[in-house]
Amino acid sequence: MATLSLEVEALGRRESFNKVVNNVKTVIEIVSELENNYNLADILNDFIDEQKIDNDAASAIINSLLIDKYNYAVLSANLRENLDEEELKNIANELTRWQAVDLVCIYFHPELGVKAINPKLTLSWEIVKNLKKYELINIYAGSIKGKLDDELKKLALENCLALLNKEKIKVPSTLLRGNIKVKIRKKKEARPEPVKKKKAGPKAFKAKGVLKAPQKDKAACGAEAQGGQKKMTPFYSIPVTNELFHNGNVEAWKKIIESYTTKYPENEVYIFYEGERIHDINSLFKWGKVKHGSVILIAIAGSNVKDVSKLQRYLRQGASPMFEAFLKFPVNQVLNLF
Repeated sequence: MATLSLEVEALGRRESFNKVVNNVKTVIEIVSELENNYNLADILNDFIDEQKIDNDAASAIINSLLIDKYNYAVLSANLRENLDEEELKNIANELTRWQAVDLVCIYFHPELGVKAINPKLTLSWEIVKNLKKYELINIYAGSIKGKLDDELKKLALENCLALLNKEKIKVPSTLLRGNIKVKIRKKKEARPEPVKKKKAGPKAFKAKGVLKAPQKDKAACGAEAQGGQKKMTPFYSIPVTNELFHNGNVEAWKKIIESYTTKYPENEVYIFYEGERIHDINSLFKWGKVKHGSVILIAIAGSNVKDVSKLQRYLRQGASPMFEAFLKFPVNQVLNLF
């Protein structure tokens, strides 16, 4: 009774009430799209891009609609293998043939969080680029229109998981017979925003190949941040050509990454070394563990990833004997590299 009272009280506030109404409208719109035979993962990802919902809502909507409303079956498992882009493309090509059943995947990405995937569509897999061993994935199988036999749904789930675990399977013919085909959803074109004239500000000046500019305040960064589907690039290799990746290289990388995330506050730079994600760059030079010839991996995640090649170029320089070019300015000064 107390719980019900709290829920009613929350609806009594205008902000909460409007949020609930907007969520209901969004779900109704999603159901309408589903009834037109679009895959739920594709709809959700487009809605995230259009900023109608946020990424965290995807999992809840999938369970609410696919499980409660349309009686899909679900299988949860930890992956036994790593899968790269080419392998995921081959899986998508195979699953496209399975016209007896609709499939949706939820992948719990270690960096990007919950991601909705249409496993029959190569383009949908590009959101995550690859799958990692031991990570959790949920697979949903069913049909929006017409009931499917429980055994057929179970068959689809088990065979789909087998493909993701790189097992060789003989696809049952019952999965191939049907009319559930991949239907590409056309995105609505966003209206261009009016261009605002920029106010004149302090000019950056060039000094030995490095630009220096005043740091943007947090409000400006927040204004530039864009919503939408957060995607991750493939991993890029940065070779260490200095005799050791020492404190100077670390400080150079900090400057470079700070410059990048100041220009693109909606993006995040991930660093990996020997299969481990590095949260603190300082740990890379402790005890001289990263030596000449070592390779550090980076990836960028965001809704609008840009200047990747330029970032790689600067990081390569930062991992070389020429790292000092990034350290000739005050500690609290953000470099205008991008």
